[in-house]
Amino acid sequence: MAAEAARIAGEARDVGAVVTFAGICRGDGGRLAALELEYYPGMAEAEIGRIVEEAKARWPLSGVGVIHRYGRLEPGDNIVLVVTASSHRGDAFAAAEFLMDYLKTRAPFWKKEHLADRAGGWVEAAERDDVAVKRWSAAAAGRR
Repeated sequence: MAAEAARIAGEARDVGAVVTFAGICRGDGGRLAALELEYYPGMAEAEIGRIVEEAKARWPLSGVGVIHRYGRLEPGDNIVLVVTASSHRGDAFAAAEFLMDYLKTRAPFWKKEHLADRAGGWVEAAERDDVAVKRWSAAAAGRR
């Protein structure tokens, strides 16, 4: 994480803030043995690129980085890393939060839980993620 943040901050001038967010596979109190992330090659990368470009259009960012893993992940493994750099911390924080909200709802990844009791299944989209994304549409409308 630190290397990616340093790379992004080092590529630009006038960086006053670097925000990093690391999403980590949680074990849900021992309930989860592993999480399997599947994705659509090519489509996922393209959508992540579109989300990054949208963030760049909304905030004056000096740098952005997104790394999203896939495959079988165990509790404690990193899933996603978002790094934003800007002259001001508010822009860097807002852009990082925007990126995560949109990655959760727009990037074509599918999650399958492998539970410790050998049960499991595909994870449905969470309503709270859809609610989180809606606020960015309201924020954009308020700026017009």
